[in-house]
Amino acid sequence: MLGAVGGMPLLCAGDGSRQEVPLWRWDGSSLGSPSRLLLYHPDRAAAAHIVRRCAAEIDRLECAFALYRADSEIARLNRDGRLAAPSQELLEVLSQAQRFAELSDGAFDFTVQPLWNLYASHFFRPGPPPSEGPPARAIGDALKRVDWRNVEVTAKRIVLGRPGMGLTLNGIAQGYVTDRVMDVLRRHGCEHTLADMGRSEIKAGKPHLDGGPWRIGLTDPRHTDAFARRLDLQETALCTSGGYGTIFEPSGRHHHLFDPRSGRSASHFIAVSVLAPSATIADAMSTALYVTPPERTSSLVAAFPGARALITHPDGSVVEVSA
Repeated sequence: MLGAVGGMPLLCAGDGSRQEVPLWRWDGSSLGSPSRLLLYHPDRAAAAHIVRRCAAEIDRLECAFALYRADSEIARLNRDGRLAAPSQELLEVLSQAQRFAELSDGAFDFTVQPLWNLYASHFFRPGPPPSEGPPARAIGDALKRVDWRNVEVTAKRIVLGRPGMGLTLNGIAQGYVTDRVMDVLRRHGCEHTLADMGRSEIKAGKPHLDGGPWRIGLTDPRHTDAFARRLDLQETALCTSGGYGTIFEPSGRHHHLFDPRSGRSASHFIAVSVLAPSATIADAMSTALYVTPPERTSSLVAAFPGARALITHPDGSVVEVSA
């Protein structure tokens, strides 16, 4: 799974020695999404070892955050309503999730899993696919189990305060995994790197060895087979949230980014991209901003120095907000 990008080595432009250093690419998955790593290294065997360490880190973190793994911490918490002795990684991500929930006045709510379950059962049931969302009464029942403030989090245990509650950390965990994978790369001396742990959770290290930045295309939310713009990254993270990422029916009106106040899919914007030093922050902020009312976006971005948001409105116009 490891090979030289483009089939040829790239020229090292660091110390003038004209040493050729290949750019290696790994393709795999993280939390159920396609993922990739790009790293410069002069030795294939060493690069393969480093990539194996990154893959092991992804697997370790999936044991905390993967909803589709019955043995993961979050799956056991959702099943049993409580979890003893949570891992440090789960506590770290929940701490950040609580911070975003508070700063966004609940727009970022990591307890919306009952809404996901409702929408999935409604749209994916046998028979002709419905075009309209679940009935208001069903949404109201699900919302009774949605409230981040009803989750008790301590170093000793996590407890869901109401029967039928469920957590999802998909709006922040992939960014966290991206940060941790970059930590593994740095510990092994790889600084000229790019990690993409979910198709939209990207972190760039130092630039290409020729000095050029990593060039990233942002998906056009109205034409998802095309790019809306390209950004040059180095030593920063870029994360994007858009309803087009997971839709329940062809129109795209019903998607996975729920507004916990209404129980419906958020519709203020059609895409939000955030650049920040941390992928964890960029991931959570893009999710929060997508659901947050437009009048509150500036205050949320301002809480995180170094952050910048590109917010795409339904008419295609893009507004940039900086901390």
